[in-house]
Amino acid sequence: MMARPQKQSMSELKLRRLTEHNQRLREDLDRPRVRISEASASLIRYCKTTRDFLVPSVWGPLDKREDPYAPKAQSGCCTIM
Repeated sequence: MMARPQKQSMSELKLRRLTEHNQRLREDLDRPRVRISEASASLIRYCKTTRDFLVPSVWGPLDKREDPYAPKAQSGCCTIM
């Protein structure tokens, strides 16, 4: 007698898991898609217009004021806290 309720709860658990998985798949299906050609064109456009300070061979040498990765000049020798 005890085995039947346990089997029923296992089947309910499986049904619930399948229903949740089905819902996630439906959400994935509803997600807006972008064609690969559009995505790659957008990526190429971004790379051509956005200056990358870590690739000076492409963009040329940088002025120290423009380089966000250059060490900051310290004004003084001590810091008081």
